[in-house]
Amino acid sequence: MDKKQQIIDICKELRLPSIRKMVQDESNFKSPKQAYDVLLQVLLQEKNDRLVRAKQNRIRAANFPQKKLLEELVLDALPEQAQQKIPYLKSLDFIKEGQNVILTGSPGTGKSHIALGLGMEACLAGYRVFFATVPSLINQLKEHRSERTLRSFELKFEKYDLVILDELGYISFDKEGAELLFSHLSLRAGRKSTIITSNLSFVKWQEIFHDPVLTAALTDRLTHKSHVINMVGPSFRMRETEEWINSSTDKAAQI
Repeated sequence: MDKKQQIIDICKELRLPSIRKMVQDESNFKSPKQAYDVLLQVLLQEKNDRLVRAKQNRIRAANFPQKKLLEELVLDALPEQAQQKIPYLKSLDFIKEGQNVILTGSPGTGKSHIALGLGMEACLAGYRVFFATVPSLINQLKEHRSERTLRSFELKFEKYDLVILDELGYISFDKEGAELLFSHLSLRAGRKSTIITSNLSFVKWQEIFHDPVLTAALTDRLTHKSHVINMVGPSFRMRETEEWINSSTDKAAQI
């Protein structure tokens, strides 16, 4: 492809119709070849800058509490099932297929890290991501309902390519909260991907929803087309604390 056509194609992609029209008529340039060399370089830089800004904007809009990368995980320290699933999940094919990921198990085993890492990967790949803890989402939903803006939030919520809900089970909620969470997750069921982390197994979800019928219906919707990963295992944080204590003890003994 010659440089003129490259410039025209980039102008279409970047939505720069005035520059495209100017380039299509070579009489606008005293030295077209030299002008195309400079213009192509400038447009390629603009295209790259826009891609970088778009990635940064998606990460910012996702509202991650902190930036975690999958590369930072110590795979050998993860529960066995997580080790097996990470390569597939990192491909983000589960988002293309509208599949859910549910990470359940002990605190400190890497559930939130995996969820955040997948969220970062998704943002970098061009997907729109929404992150919230379950308690904060329920508070948001109640506020939207009281302000009569719930429908507007629903329309955005169901269109996110990936929704990440962290910490299901740490705090129980009332009937209104349970119903709001159920209705919003149902909007995405079978169409868009949701990642949920929980310290409770499915059989204990009724303890936080306080409604066996609603709990059964929600579990059924979430587990359909889902990757359910058992994250039971020793805590990373406890292990790091023990290592820190042992290291401090050894240093003290050397003094």
